[in-house]
Amino acid sequence: MAEPESPETAAEHERILREVDSTDTACLGPTLRSVYDGEEHGRFMEKLDARIRNHDREIEKMCNFHYQGFVDAITEFLKVRAEAQKLKLVGAMEELKQCRLQQRNISATVDKLTQCLPVLEMDSKLREQMKSKRHYPALKTLEHLEHLHLPQVSHYRFCKVMVDNIPKLHEEIKEVSMSDLKDFLESIRKHSDKIGETAMKQAQQQRNLGNVVSQPSKAGGRRFKKDASAGSEPEVKSTSPTSEQDSGILDVEDEEEDEEVPGAQDLVDFSPVYRCLHIYSVLGARDSFESYYRKQRRKQARLVLQPPSNMHETLGGYRKYFNQIVGFFVIEDHVLHTSQGLVDRVYIDELWEMALSKTIAALRTHSSYCSDPNLILDLKNLIVLFADTLQGYGFPVNHLFDLLLEIRDQYSETLLKKWAGAFRNILDSDNYSPIPVANEEQYQKMVGQFPFHDPELEKQPFPKKFPFSEFVPRVYSQIKEFIYACLKFSEDLHLSSTEVDDMIRKSTNLLLTRTLSNCLQNVIKRRNVGLTELVQIIINTTHLEKSCRFLEEFITNITNVLPETVHTTKLYGTTTFKDARHAAEEEIYTNLNQKIDQFLQLADYDWMAVEAGSKASDYLVDLIAFLRSTFAVFTHLPGKVAQTACMSACKHLATSLTQLLLEAEVRQLSLGALQQFNLDVAECEQFARSGPVPGFQGDTLQLAFIDLRQLLDLFLQWDWSTYLADYGQPTCKYLRVNPTTALILLEKMKDTSRKNNVFAQFRKNERDKQKLIDTVAKQLRGLINTHHS
Repeated sequence: MAEPESPETAAEHERILREVDSTDTACLGPTLRSVYDGEEHGRFMEKLDARIRNHDREIEKMCNFHYQGFVDAITEFLKVRAEAQKLKLVGAMEELKQCRLQQRNISATVDKLTQCLPVLEMDSKLREQMKSKRHYPALKTLEHLEHLHLPQVSHYRFCKVMVDNIPKLHEEIKEVSMSDLKDFLESIRKHSDKIGETAMKQAQQQRNLGNVVSQPSKAGGRRFKKDASAGSEPEVKSTSPTSEQDSGILDVEDEEEDEEVPGAQDLVDFSPVYRCLHIYSVLGARDSFESYYRKQRRKQARLVLQPPSNMHETLGGYRKYFNQIVGFFVIEDHVLHTSQGLVDRVYIDELWEMALSKTIAALRTHSSYCSDPNLILDLKNLIVLFADTLQGYGFPVNHLFDLLLEIRDQYSETLLKKWAGAFRNILDSDNYSPIPVANEEQYQKMVGQFPFHDPELEKQPFPKKFPFSEFVPRVYSQIKEFIYACLKFSEDLHLSSTEVDDMIRKSTNLLLTRTLSNCLQNVIKRRNVGLTELVQIIINTTHLEKSCRFLEEFITNITNVLPETVHTTKLYGTTTFKDARHAAEEEIYTNLNQKIDQFLQLADYDWMAVEAGSKASDYLVDLIAFLRSTFAVFTHLPGKVAQTACMSACKHLATSLTQLLLEAEVRQLSLGALQQFNLDVAECEQFARSGPVPGFQGDTLQLAFIDLRQLLDLFLQWDWSTYLADYGQPTCKYLRVNPTTALILLEKMKDTSRKNNVFAQFRKNERDKQKLIDTVAKQLRGLINTHHS
């Protein structure tokens, strides 16, 4: 049986049921929780069921009470339903109308958005391109936007804002592209050197390839084959640290010849020029862009064409100068052919004309400072490569080759100076003795160096001697080396064989007639030069003169121009060696005379001697011995030279003896002194009769003393009657005696006779003799006055 419910629990359940019945559902949750939280859940459910049943009974009572009203309401509702259906249909139609209107609006909006979307996309793309500094595509985008898309939506306000902003974008793009162009111009200014070096390297590789393929044989082609007998290189080597060989013009000797050399387009990004040109063209400012570009490039050209002040000091200075010029014009040529009119041929030609004139002026000035022929030769090769490179790009370079012809003259002058040193060294170091050879090998070696053929010498046994000294083969070799040096400069100058031959011959003539001639003359005129050296110089120049025809053949072999060709210049070597030989001969004569004078200074005559000695004076004996030994050395001299030297010496000796006898310091002269003097003259005559030099006919050499002999005979024989009677007749015995000379000598003896009684042997009629002297003197004066009045 269930336990009875407590009053508190009953009251709580009642409160909960009231809350459940209430319309406030906010507190329903806590109320129900309190039921479940309590322990009287079952009792509460029972009371809840009782309360529900109670409410059902009340609802049923109420329905029964209002049933008729409900029926009436249903009836009324049914009537209203039909009207409601009508109202519902009207609403649906209105709703459909509104939907159709919205649909049309949406469709129109989509169409307009479809039109605006490309504009907006283009604008977004444009902003992205501008942000990423892709101004060339940005300009294309802006062009499409301006001309294709914006006109279709121009009535929108945002489009008008975009249209108004387009000129600003144009200016911004122009400014940025111009900035890129300035960077490009600055970059190519800095890298012109490298671009030019690359272009010249390409030209050199092409030229080397062309030489390998063609191998021209003409002088006007490229290269000449060196004669195996040319000998060694010139003895005067260049000591300049800057001289470089031909192969080092571009410092590419270590690179492979078939290596691919990049072109200008590979070294330079020309896109800034093209972009800027297109941008300005699109924006209608092409003319201003062209004007700006050309103006800036002209400024850069002037800077490039300004050579450094020390350019002439090294080949590297010239190379950098040429590289910059070549780089400049390679770039302009590339722009000419790829930029569709940014520069034209007229502009390029004007620039080149200016550059050519300035370049030639700079080279003419700086090359004039150069005194090293090796550097000038390297400069010539560099100028040729410079010209060939630019000619390959279509630039006229004839004036550069005209300049090279000017530089050729300077090159010749520097060569002459260099070879003057070589000749001086050879002549100074020579021993002026015939070259000895001990065996056939040495003999053939010498013959290979110098063209010499003497059957008599070949027959002689070893050891034997060549007639000439060392300087003959050495000078001959140097002349051939000089010819090769001249030939090197003529290579690649586009000259004909005849022009090259003429140039070489003219330069060689200068070498012979000026340089070598001066060196020989200086040696001949030296104070300490001896007779032996002079004799050897005459022998040497004789053989060098004979070798000139071999030099003619040598030039002919390397230029392939026959000497019979019209206008062919002849070598003047024979004249040079003849002049040197004549100078040496004159120097021999002068030297001999000076030696004779030195001996005569030793003469110590006692002009008051009572009688003569038993022999000739010692000084004269020594003099004759010297002359004999000297003339013995003349055996290798040409016969006429030896004869002339001997005759000249005898004449000078005779003249000097006569002057010695007649000089004013000898105031008195005794017969004994005159007899001693006669002994000396007789010794000289004996020397002349002995034939010190072969080739004289009869007593030709004695005739050198004939004047002195007749004078002495006249006084010693006292044959005045014959002299005075026959004077002036061709058959006169004393034809060579001048009355003035006889009078001077007679006056000296007259004074002696008066003071010292020299004529003691004539005491028997002393006064008559004195009168005779006076009479002879008077008659001599008469002869003098008669023939000289």
